[in-house]
Amino acid sequence: MPQLIPVTTARLGDHLPLLELLPKDNPLSWVRGGDGLVGWGVFATTTVSGPHRFRDAQNWWHKHLEKFAVTDSVHAIGTGPIMFSSFSFSQDEDSVLVIPEVVVGMRGGKSWITWIGDKSQPDLPEKPEALRPHQYSWRDGTLSAPQWQQQVDTAIQAIRNSRVDKVVLARDLTASADGEIDPRQILLKLAAEYPSTWCFTVAGLVGATPELLLRLHRGMVTSRVLAGTISKTGDDEKDLALAASLARSSKDLEEHGYAVRSVADSLAPFCPSTNVPDSPFVLHLSNVMHLATDVTGAVVDTVNHTDAFVILEKLHPSAAVCGTPTANASELITELEGMSRGRYAGPVGWIDSRGDCELGIALRCGQITGDEIRLFAGCGIVTDSIPEKEYAESQVKFVAMKSALQ
Repeated sequence: MPQLIPVTTARLGDHLPLLELLPKDNPLSWVRGGDGLVGWGVFATTTVSGPHRFRDAQNWWHKHLEKFAVTDSVHAIGTGPIMFSSFSFSQDEDSVLVIPEVVVGMRGGKSWITWIGDKSQPDLPEKPEALRPHQYSWRDGTLSAPQWQQQVDTAIQAIRNSRVDKVVLARDLTASADGEIDPRQILLKLAAEYPSTWCFTVAGLVGATPELLLRLHRGMVTSRVLAGTISKTGDDEKDLALAASLARSSKDLEEHGYAVRSVADSLAPFCPSTNVPDSPFVLHLSNVMHLATDVTGAVVDTVNHTDAFVILEKLHPSAAVCGTPTANASELITELEGMSRGRYAGPVGWIDSRGDCELGIALRCGQITGDEIRLFAGCGIVTDSIPEKEYAESQVKFVAMKSALQ
């Protein structure tokens, strides 16, 4: 019988600056308001694709878990062995799974460390020196502004012809830097400017998402649905009026309703009852406001163990990033976007050895490749959409990442 590999979780001090611990090579993060997980070192990694990618990911993770002998003195969400994951939007592209050698976590100011192997507890890295900012040159992505607006108009006609009820169209921008791009610099700025978002990086994909696709902890499921967006002015009185107009907007409420219904329907097979509020609330971020709804439920499974992978297979893609009906919207996206989304708009975050997780939707993000970064933004198109306004909304959604690069 092969010898088991030790995995140890131990307590650390209070209030660690998680993002400042990350090394340059292969950093991993899922941090919101200072709490979350960061990781480094690669114990194992793989890619999965195809129609069974979530089950393939589950099998790969479980095979590694069988090799571990876990000692966990903390016993909290996010302790023990952790797998960071970044799934592609489309089943036809690669999703990335990484088991880090070292994970440091913090929740409520209390921190811990998990490491793999029989070595003694690793020392925490020293705070890195100030990172040199880059100069960037920008260029259009797959489609120019007029071309993308034309595709939005085509999507609106498809909706009016009853091919779909809603479709989400994304666009991209590309920036070239004067040197290799370091994701840590982007993460630190995103965390400072958008503390209520989840700041993530996995395999070069870096961003700050406001949308929690799935939190599963001890049988309780939470999914935060965002759909419907309006820009902020920075004037509190004007922004309150804008928030009220967003909450009354028939176009945005229609878009939001499709997204909420898709999540609730996906969770229904696992949760005999779900709590779906009658109306959304307005989520205020630094530069935009969104219509938001928290869908919650309790998993009841008397036969099979329902874990994050099983739920993800039903939950992704939701109407918030694809549209409805899902199959028709997905076909229309392929026809009109003309680009690879990669892991943009896919589930990103972490899964633990118990099958619990925190996974967001990879929004407000960019994919780093050496000295280039490709940014993404998408808009939900419904029958009352106006191409020029959708383009303006997409420009606003680029602001978070463009600001983090400056």
